[in-house]
Order: sequence, then C-alpha cells, then structure tokens
Amino acid sequence: MKEHCGGRFVLPWPTGRAFCQDNNKNIINNNDNNVIDLEREKRWAELFDQLDLNKDGRVDVHELRLGLAAWGMLPRHDAEEQILRVGDTNLDGQLDFEEFSRYLREHEKELRLMFRSLDKNNDGEIDVSEIQQSLHSLGVCVSYVEAEKILLSMDKDGTMTVDWNEWRDHFLFNPITNMEDIAYYWKHSVVLDIGECLTVPDEFSEQEKRTGMWWKQLVAGGMAGVVSRTGTAPLDRLKVFLQVHGSRDRSLHVLRGLRGMVAEGGLRSLWRGNGINVLKIAPESAIKFMAYEQIKRAIRGNEGTLRVQERFVAGSLAGATAQTIIYPMEVLKTRLTLRKTGQYSGMWDCARQILRKEGVRAFYKGYVPNMLGIIPYAGIDLAVYETLKNAWLQNYSHNSPDPGILVLLACGTTSSTCGQLASYPLALIRTRMQAQATVEGAPQLSMFALFQHIVSREGVPGLYRGIAPNFMKVIPAVSISYVVYENMKRVLGVASK
Repeated sequence: MKEHCGGRFVLPWPTGRAFCQDNNKNIINNNDNNVIDLEREKRWAELFDQLDLNKDGRVDVHELRLGLAAWGMLPRHDAEEQILRVGDTNLDGQLDFEEFSRYLREHEKELRLMFRSLDKNNDGEIDVSEIQQSLHSLGVCVSYVEAEKILLSMDKDGTMTVDWNEWRDHFLFNPITNMEDIAYYWKHSVVLDIGECLTVPDEFSEQEKRTGMWWKQLVAGGMAGVVSRTGTAPLDRLKVFLQVHGSRDRSLHVLRGLRGMVAEGGLRSLWRGNGINVLKIAPESAIKFMAYEQIKRAIRGNEGTLRVQERFVAGSLAGATAQTIIYPMEVLKTRLTLRKTGQYSGMWDCARQILRKEGVRAFYKGYVPNMLGIIPYAGIDLAVYETLKNAWLQNYSHNSPDPGILVLLACGTTSSTCGQLASYPLALIRTRMQAQATVEGAPQLSMFALFQHIVSREGVPGLYRGIAPNFMKVIPAVSISYVVYENMKRVLGVASK
C-alpha cells in the first residue's frame, strides 16, 4: 500500500524503513543505501545473466560485444576491450559476476560525479544550456544545435532534459571517465599526415594541458607522420620529380618517372629527401602548437575556445609562423629529393653547397607562393571538414553524438584533398622556384613570371603536374598515419576516444 510523502510515494520495503520514489523513479533513502544497493545488485545480476550467453558464469569480450549490440547500445570504439581490461582483476580474460558488479559500481561513481558537474543548478536534471556551458569550460565550442544533438541522444522520455537514470543507462557500458571524453566527440581531432602542411592544429582542453596528455598526442602524431611519410616517400619524390621535370618531357608519367629514378640510383633512391622530410616534423609541430596557443589567447583572451572562422585565422597564422622558421628545411628537402647520385654527401653538404654557390637568399626561394598557399589550404580544409562532419551528424547520427572514426577519416580525407586541389598550383610554383638552380638552363623567374611561363607553354593543366602521385598517396598515407597514431596513443597511455 502506497502512502503519500511530500508529493512522492512511500514504499513499504522489507527492512521497515521508509523510502520515497519520485516520478523519475529515483529512490531516495533517508537513512542508508542498503535497499538501493540490493535493487542495483538485482538489476546487475539480470544484466549479467543476459550477457552470459553460454551460462558458464563468465562473460568474455565476444559475449559483451553481442550483448551490447542486442541492446542497441553504441559505445565508443573498442569499449568492450576496455571494460574487460579494467574489470578483469584476476586477468583470466573474462568477467565473473563479482568483477562485473565491481566494475559497474566504480563506473557509476564516476558517472555520478560527471552528472553532478553538469547539473549546474542542482535540480537533478541536465538541459541543453548546461551541456553547452560544460563543454565551453573545457575549451570545446559547440553550437546550441550541437549541444541539443548530444542531449537528444540521451533523452529517452522527450522532456528535453536528462535525469540521472537516463544519464546512467546511456553511459553504463561506455567507459568514459570524465567530460573530456564527451568533448572529444566534437573536436577536430583526426590526425591525417599526408606529407603536406596541415595548418589548423588540434585544440587541447585545459585538462589535457594540465595532465600532459597534449604532448603525448603530439608525440603520437609525430611518430605517425614519420612512418606515414616514410611509407609513401617514393610517391612524394615522384610528385616533386614530375613537378620539376614534367614540363621538359611531356611524355613523362608515373611509371616512366619511377623507372627513371630507379635506373639512375637504384631502389634506395626512391627515398631521397625523406630524411629531412621526417626531421622537420618535430620542430614544425612544436612551433605551430606554441604559436597557435599564443594567437588563440590573443584572439579570445582566456575564454579558451574559438569559432570556426577564428580557428582558420589562428591556424593560418600559426602555420605561417612555423613555415617561416623551418622553410630552409623545405628547400633542402626539395634539393635532396631531386639530387643525382653522388651530388651531395648528405644534408649538411647540401646546405653548405647552396650557401656557397647561391647565398642565404636561396634558402627562401618559393617562400611567397608557399605562404599564399596556406590560406586556401587551411580555409578549405577546415571549412569542408566541419561542414561534412556536421551534415553527417544532423542527418545520420540518431543514437550517438560520436560520428565514428570512419566518418571522421572520410571527412578529413575529403577536406584535405579539396584543400590540395585549391592550393596545388602554388605548391608547384614553390617547388619549381626551389629547384631552379638544379635544372640546367632554367631561367631564374619570379613567382608571377613562372606562373605566366607555365600557363603560356603548358596551359592550365601544367599547373597540376605531379598531382596524380599526390592523390595516389592520400589513402595509404591516411591509413598508415591513423594505425600508427592509435597504437602510439596506447603505448603512451592516451586512451582512444
């Protein structure tokens, strides 16, 4: 028999104590939590029984994966492995009920803390403005519509708010541990190193900076770049070879170019210039990150988050700063890539010869078209990425605010390709200017004169020489970069989001 209790209902529990249950089915224990614990253990036992398909008293990763799929849950990538890794205290590769319930008990505590941090007005519910405010405080800018999308993925009763039960049930088998995990859903955080200058750096939250996760991610990205660029170096060298020599020999194509390079210097020659191309990753990334942080602070003060247009400006300026400082290494890379067998004994010999024969100014040949190329590349790359990602979320993401890694990779690859198409003529002119002194009889032309020379002799297609191997390397470069990045994050202890 139910009795009234301050607008709620009193349930006669076996212990004789009075409990109140509100309309959201939240049980409030006025004395202790024994009954709540009993109900929770009963619920967990039912869940465990449903997951234990072969009824052996243990749940392995396969059963966990099938169970979550059957319930329609969409946890983040490799969630099942992470749940097992955290919960499996005896390291037998399975969860018994004690381990299962211990994991859920600890995870609910973390979820409770997250719920309270989001519930700014302490009314027991989370609304759209509170989600937007919480992500904003972490340095992640989301629009009201985007925050609404996050809330709708959890709101099961259509009230446009999320209570504790909805929050808990949504994330019970999703091993997030803090709000930064949720914030990652909305960050431009896909590392795509295709050997080009990606001018818009990733943004790191204040928590990531305090814990040192930012430098681990930079190291992981750097290693991904090293392996990716080394794996696609033959195609990168072929691109430069076609850019510089393609105008003299119109019949020069991909296969003929590869055969010519191998015939001149053997298979090892396909990796000429890769050493300095890899070496410049670390200083360029570090300078770009530091410059971006300073520029971001100058634009937005201590608010810590940038709109898309502001990210474009900050990213372009940070990229320009990094390129200005490391540009001599770009010139050396082009010269070493094009060198003939025995021409230079190494990077320092190449630099010494350039300095002696051409002077200091030679190290900044092609600088102007390189800087001009940053603007269309950065603008189109960022704009296309954000547009595609948000369009997918609005049209196809009904159950989760996480677009998924395949969607992000597709968006990133498409946006980078569009950026390259727009900036490629400037990249070609930059490479030609860097290499002018290495081509016998080549006139030392300015940027505009070289542009007119190419168009008059080769037409507009001449501005896109070498773009075929450039596109050929995109998919392998992205694939290698992503695989190495994810594995390096695991090695460094940075959990995948």
